[in-house]
Amino acid sequence: MTKTLQDIVDANPDAETFRFGDTPALCETINAMVRSGTKTATCEAASAYGAQGDEWPEVGRRDIALNWDGTPAAMIETVEVKTRRFNEIDAEFVAAQGEFRDLAHWREAYEAYFRRSGGFAPDMKLMCERFTLIEDYA
Repeated sequence: MTKTLQDIVDANPDAETFRFGDTPALCETINAMVRSGTKTATCEAASAYGAQGDEWPEVGRRDIALNWDGTPAAMIETVEVKTRRFNEIDAEFVAAQGEFRDLAHWREAYEAYFRRSGGFAPDMKLMCERFTLIEDYA
């Protein structure tokens, strides 16, 4: 039986729902990387969390990654959360994100993303999360 998003939310009331990426193609690509185990980390501007945004990830919490159309893609569990500045991200964390050739590629892609989504500064604070795949809903 296929689980609906409502079934999953009902079974995991503390879970946040979210989409990886900011385009349908990127969301699909990243979900595939999560499923394959290639992607085990992500980051977002710290300013995206709080009163007007999402809940800050917590170690042990399970969240629901969505497909672009809002259907469930995967359940992940947070295993680490750190706050780092954009200019402090290292190659090891970039490698865990899976979709970048190297640190320079990550910086270029994320600077463009942050500019599209509200602002960029080299010393901006980021929420850096490591996670593990719990369930694949594909």
